[in-house]
Amino acid sequence: MPVKNMTKKQIQTFFERLREQRPNPETELNYSSPFELLIAVMLSAQATDVSVNKATDKLYPIANTAQAIFNLGVDGLKTYIKTIGLYNSKAENVIKTCGILLELHQGQVPETRQALEALPGVGRKTANVVLNTAFGQPAMAVDTHIFRVGNRTGLAVGKNVLEVEHRLVKVIPKEFILDAHHWLILHGRYCCIARKPKCNECIVSDVCNWPERFEFGAAKAIPIKNLT
Repeated sequence: MPVKNMTKKQIQTFFERLREQRPNPETELNYSSPFELLIAVMLSAQATDVSVNKATDKLYPIANTAQAIFNLGVDGLKTYIKTIGLYNSKAENVIKTCGILLELHQGQVPETRQALEALPGVGRKTANVVLNTAFGQPAMAVDTHIFRVGNRTGLAVGKNVLEVEHRLVKVIPKEFILDAHHWLILHGRYCCIARKPKCNECIVSDVCNWPERFEFGAAKAIPIKNLT
């Protein structure tokens, strides 16, 4: 049975609860500059944040600028990231990206989607993370967690990542849009997990539209008029 889209009231309550739970949500990737974030996100494709952090914790004290990483070369970079999946292709893309940043952007990370997506190994999702997290732009990066949460709860029902992204940007109130990416990822990672969602612990189960949530311990819905 298809999940119904949430109402405006449900969405407002949904994000109020997530904000109360995590007032200052942040990415779990370690970084201290837009460049470090860009590289970390590039390395995180099909890898865990924990594995990326272990690699960058060793890499960044040695090289954390476009010039410094470019100077390492592909083989030199591989020695730091070889524990991460797909490290061969990632090393090549990172070195190419650093070269372009040095050539076209004075070694700095550009603040536009077009320029970011022109970098090797940087797709729409990576660009959205950088635009949102590093530069505070209202972009929405949809990963597997956000795609699942959007469709399962009825927050943003869509057949593909782009449909879910556009729906989220459209329906999320402006007061929540900058932090929504992190709230949704963390909620999907730790509560609304794929196989056995923790509906019995979920702080938004009463505004969720997933019909199966009660089978996983969700409390019966509170009438929407009584929600705070």
